[in-house]
Order: sequence, then C-alpha cells, then structure tokens
Amino acid sequence: MVSKSAINRNICIHPIPGRKSTYGYDPSLAAGIVFCALFGLSMLLHTFASIRYRTWWQLVFSIGALCEVLGWAGRAWSHSCPYQTTPYLLQICTLIIAPTFFTAGIYVILGRLIRSFGRGVSPISAAAYLYIFCTADVVSLVVQAAGGGMAAIAFEQNPPKNTDNGTHIMVAGILFQLASIIVFVSLFIIVIFRTLKSKGEVLRQRKTQWIIAAMVLSVVLIVIRSIYRTIELLQGWTGYLITTERYFIVLDGAMMVGAVGIFNIARPGWATLASKDSDIEGESQVEMTDRSWNNK
Repeated sequence: MVSKSAINRNICIHPIPGRKSTYGYDPSLAAGIVFCALFGLSMLLHTFASIRYRTWWQLVFSIGALCEVLGWAGRAWSHSCPYQTTPYLLQICTLIIAPTFFTAGIYVILGRLIRSFGRGVSPISAAAYLYIFCTADVVSLVVQAAGGGMAAIAFEQNPPKNTDNGTHIMVAGILFQLASIIVFVSLFIIVIFRTLKSKGEVLRQRKTQWIIAAMVLSVVLIVIRSIYRTIELLQGWTGYLITTERYFIVLDGAMMVGAVGIFNIARPGWATLASKDSDIEGESQVEMTDRSWNNK
C-alpha cells in the first residue's frame, strides 16, 4: 500500500486501489471524450457561421465551447492520472469560465433584438446590457477563479488544509452571477411584454421567435447549472454531489451542451436579420406599428 505522502501530484500516477483521487472518483474517460466531441463540434459550427455570415461577435460562443473542450479534456486526462494537479486545475478553471462567454453572447443577442423592436421596449439601452451584465460576469468570474484556486490548492496539500475560505468565495461568485442573470431575465421579460403590447411585426417573424426561444432555453440551462454548482460547493469538497460524477455529467456537462448547442440551431445572426426590416431612419417595425395603431 502506497502511503499518502508518497504520491507526487506533479506527475501522472495511475489509479491506486483503495486510494481516492482528488475528485473522489476516477473521472470517466468516455464522458470526457463525448463532451470534448460535442463541444468541439459546436465550436466549429459557431466559428464557421461567424466567418460565413460575418457575425464576428458570435465567436464568444466558440470561445466558451473551447473552454469546455479544454475542461473535459482535463477530466479525460485525469482518468489515467487522477492524482495529478495539472489536469485537475485545468478542468476547474476552464469549466468555471465557459458559461460566462455563453451569457455574453445572449446579452449581445438581446441588444440586437431591442434595436429591431425599438428603444422604447427596454428600460435600458441596448448597449447597456453588454456593459452592465458582462461587467457583472467578469467580477463573478474573478471571484470564482480566486476562490476555486484557493480551495483547490488547499485541498491538494498533504495533509489537506481547510478549504472553507476558498469555497465560500467561490460560492459567492456563483451566487453573484446567478443574481445578475435573474436581473437580466427580469429585463428580458419586460422587453418581450412591451413588444407584444406594441403589436410589432418583427416579433411575428419565425426566425425571431426561434432565437428568443433559444435564449430562454439557454438561460434556463445556465441557471440550473449555477444552482447545482452552488449546492455542490456548499456541501464541501468531500460532499456527496461533488464526489458523484453522474450529477456533474448531467447538471453541468449536459446543461452547457444545450446552452451553447441551441445556438447552432437557432443562429445568433437571426437577431441581426430582424433589424434589416427597419426603415432607413432607424425606426423599428415596433415603433412604426405602434404609431399607426395609435393613429387609428
């Protein structure tokens, strides 16, 4: 039996019978390969669409998908080297970062839709969504990364040190991100409600409806993932959720595949296509329809 102090976490050591890895289990190689393939495919499709339709801002989805690929590659690496620190930290950092790029893409989409619907349908300007909520995401990201790094380093010590401080910081970052998403959703609901009230023709376009449905689904999946990660971390680094891989596969991996993959079906550029129906003065269909309706 190899003693705990004999394990060198800087090199690859294959699983030792009776010795738990940092994860609390040996990460599934099959899951790592499958998710690398799924996120890799989404990344390539988003990149192709960005180039093909010159929607360069869509590359934020590609970057997020790339982070997911790196994270799941790290987990696949950990299958054979479950005690090694490098792949463990790789998957922690990249899988924390990835959703931030997905939400950034969603903020841009809503901003472009608001320009189509008319400025009056939104409590704040279209550009403000990107500035305000991306700033909130960056703050959340920095807090999560700092907390995750502190907790992971403490957990890796021989013997493991107290991870509570790092874990609490990480949870605070996730909760801050969740709160900002809830505020965003509230504003999103107001925009849709006002657009419906204005009887705008843009909202009746099939592509506009598809992109809105995709935004709703993506946000719901990101919220589910955030709630799961919060509960997981509150249980601690040796808790049931964090040491049971099937929950991570379903409530993190699968949720994020759906969150980014749905925009391979409902193309983000459709939000831009809707704005082409505005007149040359920049007046949206919602504003024109609302004006004609009031004149009746």
